[in-house]
Amino acid sequence: MAFAMLSFLMVPAVTFAQGNLNLGLEQIETGFGDNGLTNTDPRETVARLINVAMLFLGIIAVVIILAAGFKWMTAGGNEEKVAEARKLMGAGVIGLVIILSAWGIATFILRELVEATGGQIVNG
Repeated sequence: MAFAMLSFLMVPAVTFAQGNLNLGLEQIETGFGDNGLTNTDPRETVARLINVAMLFLGIIAVVIILAAGFKWMTAGGNEEKVAEARKLMGAGVIGLVIILSAWGIATFILRELVEATGGQIVNG
Protein backbone atom coordinates (compact mmCIF):
# COMPACT_ATOMS: atom_id res chain seq x y z
CA MET A 1 0.00 0.00 0.00
CA ALA A 2 2.77 2.44 0.96
CA PHE A 3 4.66 1.58 -2.25
CA ALA A 4 1.59 2.42 -4.33
CA MET A 5 1.26 5.78 -2.59
CA LEU A 6 4.94 6.63 -3.00
CA SER A 7 5.02 5.53 -6.63
CA PHE A 8 2.48 8.23 -7.40
CA LEU A 9 5.04 10.83 -6.28
CA MET A 10 7.61 9.41 -8.70
CA VAL A 11 5.42 9.91 -11.77
CA PRO A 12 6.74 12.89 -13.71
CA ALA A 13 4.45 15.84 -14.06
CA VAL A 14 2.66 16.16 -17.37
CA THR A 15 4.00 19.07 -19.39
CA PHE A 16 2.07 20.97 -21.99
CA ALA A 17 4.15 22.22 -24.92
CA GLN A 18 1.52 24.79 -25.82
CA GLY A 19 1.80 26.55 -22.46
CA ASN A 20 3.07 30.10 -22.19
CA LEU A 21 6.43 29.92 -20.45
CA ASN A 22 7.87 33.38 -19.78
CA LEU A 23 11.59 33.20 -19.08
CA GLY A 24 12.12 36.94 -19.33
CA LEU A 25 14.11 36.62 -22.54
CA GLU A 26 11.92 39.03 -24.46
CA GLN A 27 13.35 42.01 -22.58
CA ILE A 28 16.93 41.04 -23.43
CA GLU A 29 16.22 41.46 -27.13
CA THR A 30 14.55 44.85 -26.73
CA GLY A 31 16.96 46.35 -24.20
CA PHE A 32 16.54 47.04 -20.52
CA GLY A 33 12.93 46.22 -19.82
CA ASP A 34 11.36 44.65 -16.80
CA ASN A 35 13.98 41.94 -16.36
CA GLY A 36 13.19 41.20 -12.71
CA LEU A 37 16.17 43.13 -11.36
CA THR A 38 15.53 45.97 -8.99
CA ASN A 39 17.03 49.42 -8.87
CA THR A 40 17.88 49.04 -5.19
CA ASP A 41 20.88 50.93 -3.87
CA PRO A 42 23.72 48.51 -2.99
CA ARG A 43 24.09 50.19 0.40
CA GLU A 44 20.47 49.38 1.17
CA THR A 45 21.02 45.79 0.06
CA VAL A 46 24.03 45.47 2.38
CA ALA A 47 22.02 46.97 5.24
CA ARG A 48 19.22 44.47 4.68
CA LEU A 49 21.69 41.56 4.58
CA ILE A 50 23.29 42.71 7.84
CA ASN A 51 19.87 43.08 9.48
CA VAL A 52 18.82 39.59 8.38
CA ALA A 53 22.11 38.09 9.60
CA MET A 54 21.75 39.82 12.95
CA LEU A 55 18.15 38.62 13.20
CA PHE A 56 19.20 34.99 12.71
CA LEU A 57 22.05 35.34 15.19
CA GLY A 58 19.69 36.91 17.72
CA ILE A 59 17.23 34.06 17.29
CA ILE A 60 20.03 31.55 17.87
CA ALA A 61 21.12 33.38 21.05
CA VAL A 62 17.57 33.41 22.38
CA VAL A 63 17.20 29.69 21.63
CA ILE A 64 20.44 29.04 23.55
CA ILE A 65 19.08 31.00 26.52
CA LEU A 66 15.79 29.07 26.38
CA ALA A 67 17.64 25.74 26.15
CA ALA A 68 19.71 26.70 29.18
CA GLY A 69 16.57 27.60 31.08
CA PHE A 70 15.00 24.28 30.15
CA LYS A 71 18.14 22.43 31.22
CA TRP A 72 18.16 24.31 34.51
CA MET A 73 14.50 23.59 35.22
CA THR A 74 14.92 19.88 34.45
CA ALA A 75 18.16 19.50 36.42
CA GLY A 76 16.24 18.06 39.35
CA GLY A 77 18.62 19.49 41.94
CA ASN A 78 21.75 18.08 40.31
CA GLU A 79 24.39 20.75 40.95
CA GLU A 80 26.51 19.74 37.96
CA LYS A 81 23.60 20.18 35.55
CA VAL A 82 22.63 23.47 37.18
CA ALA A 83 26.20 24.76 36.84
CA GLU A 84 26.27 23.68 33.19
CA ALA A 85 22.94 25.42 32.57
CA ARG A 86 24.22 28.61 34.23
CA LYS A 87 27.31 28.59 32.01
CA LEU A 88 25.17 28.04 28.93
CA MET A 89 22.78 30.82 29.93
CA GLY A 90 25.68 33.18 30.62
CA ALA A 91 27.15 32.40 27.20
CA GLY A 92 23.76 33.02 25.57
CA VAL A 93 23.32 36.37 27.31
CA ILE A 94 26.86 37.45 26.45
CA GLY A 95 26.26 36.38 22.85
CA LEU A 96 23.03 38.34 22.72
CA VAL A 97 24.77 41.45 24.07
CA ILE A 98 27.53 41.08 21.46
CA ILE A 99 24.97 40.61 18.68
CA LEU A 100 22.97 43.67 19.73
CA SER A 101 26.16 45.74 20.01
CA ALA A 102 27.30 44.61 16.56
CA TRP A 103 23.90 45.47 15.13
CA GLY A 104 24.03 48.94 16.68
CA ILE A 105 27.54 49.59 15.40
CA ALA A 106 26.69 48.32 11.92
CA THR A 107 23.54 50.46 11.82
CA PHE A 108 25.50 53.54 12.88
CA ILE A 109 28.24 52.93 10.30
CA LEU A 110 25.75 52.30 7.50
CA ARG A 111 23.79 55.46 8.36
CA GLU A 112 26.97 57.53 8.36
CA LEU A 113 28.03 55.93 5.08
CA VAL A 114 24.72 56.75 3.46
CA GLU A 115 24.81 60.35 4.70
CA ALA A 116 28.46 60.80 3.66
CA THR A 117 27.78 59.61 0.11
CA GLY A 118 24.74 61.81 -0.35
CA GLY A 119 22.10 59.14 -0.08
CA GLN A 120 18.85 59.14 1.80
CA ILE A 121 17.96 57.07 4.82
CA VAL A 122 14.87 55.13 3.85
CA ASN A 123 13.71 53.56 7.12
CA GLY A 124 14.41 55.97 9.91
